[in-house]
Amino acid sequence: MFPAEYVGKKIIYDRIKEAADRFGEVKFPIDEIFPFQDPNRVAVKHTGKLQLKDGSGVYENDYLAILSFDEHGKITEWIEYYNPIKSAKAFGLMDKIA
Repeated sequence: MFPAEYVGKKIIYDRIKEAADRFGEVKFPIDEIFPFQDPNRVAVKHTGKLQLKDGSGVYENDYLAILSFDEHGKITEWIEYYNPIKSAKAFGLMDKIA
């Protein structure tokens, strides 16, 4: 349904821009932050509520992100897990799930 990964600033920017063009109000409240023994890594449990600009409703999903940071606090890796069934239903892609 989606690529396994995006690598590089440009492709990440382009994908976020495409998503921003589809949604009006976007909320990602953080439910909980889980520290790792490595002080440069955390897991973040959050939810997403995104209003579709076409007026067809709200897309909601649950997420778990694992973030790694460099010594300057910049994100070096962002791994994100979400419920693909919710995503496929919301965007009419159920036929893409094997």
